[in-house]
Amino acid sequence: MRAEAQASADQITAATQLLRRFLDWDRALKRMDELNDAAEDPTLWDNPKAAKALMRERGRLEEAIGATRKIEKELADTIELMEMAEAEGDDGLVEEAVTALEQLAERAEKDKVAALLAGEADSNNAYIEVHAGAGGTESQDWAEMLQRMYTRWAERRGMKVEVIDHHAGEQAGIKSATLLIKGENAYGYAKTESGVHRLVRISPYDSSARRHTSFSSVWVYPEIDDSIEVEINESDLRIDTYRASGAGGQHVNTTDSAVRITHIPTNIVVASQSGRSQHKNKAEALNMLKARLYEAELQRREEEANATNATKTDIGWGHQIRSYVLQPYQLVKDLRTGVTSTAPGDVLDGDLDKFMAAALSQRVTGEKVEIEDDDVE
Repeated sequence: MRAEAQASADQITAATQLLRRFLDWDRALKRMDELNDAAEDPTLWDNPKAAKALMRERGRLEEAIGATRKIEKELADTIELMEMAEAEGDDGLVEEAVTALEQLAERAEKDKVAALLAGEADSNNAYIEVHAGAGGTESQDWAEMLQRMYTRWAERRGMKVEVIDHHAGEQAGIKSATLLIKGENAYGYAKTESGVHRLVRISPYDSSARRHTSFSSVWVYPEIDDSIEVEINESDLRIDTYRASGAGGQHVNTTDSAVRITHIPTNIVVASQSGRSQHKNKAEALNMLKARLYEAELQRREEEANATNATKTDIGWGHQIRSYVLQPYQLVKDLRTGVTSTAPGDVLDGDLDKFMAAALSQRVTGEKVEIEDDDVE
């Protein structure tokens, strides 16, 4: 088999093996039989909420199993066709088979990512919080660059972006901001971005043109819908009001319409100032709090599921996940997966898909990447 064809075949095989591992193939087939039996139960729709959840799970699992089987069959058929063509000396048919394998490899990667977005809340909208780290104007400018990066990423995918909360920096940038990304699988993709992001560049705010390192933190959690129940005791909340800041129209800075809610048991703090009324901002902040508590529960479950995996990577708040170097050279490097880009301008303009896809895959494999200090300094 030609080298390019072998490379495509290896890529396809790796994708299907990852899918089988992710699905826990034998368990998935057994679960599919159980769901099919349950779907035929005439009493299923006596509980519409449970029925919808079952049908959603069935649909996701059926699609993932079907896609995996289809790719494996097409791979086997194409390899068989290529071997016959090579044996007969039919170069034209060999070329067709090589092209078919390359196209199948592309589709396998897309199907792999789609199947990996089968988590409980992956299809939901996503909140993205960006917080500047220590460092004043430098880190605040970096935080605003990250806010723009996620806005551009969402726009590239045809998603809508709402600014829920925004706190401007003293001289430039932002202290913090919260975005609501609305679109299919917004949380499934964006959840891989939680962590600390590091920027190395020649500072535009340093008259001596020295190189600076800045840090900002990103936190991603899903917007929850009516199918997800999260109970909150009013006695556990501290609710503060303040005047909104930033863009927003004539109502800004005229009334104490912005709302900040602190969940005392967990010390989770959320805020909203996008609405024109205190009532609307309180409702939005409560939704955000429920989403944060739900995300914490999802993370707890994932940690329990991976408790026996010695190579499990840290995915929590405060863990540095990516380095963006603009000076003295141009490089973006993901410190979890080793994926790199020599076009940081494109990445900062929202070209994040390959980083997200690799991080999704790594959550299945659990493989850690060793990064030498010289790679990111």
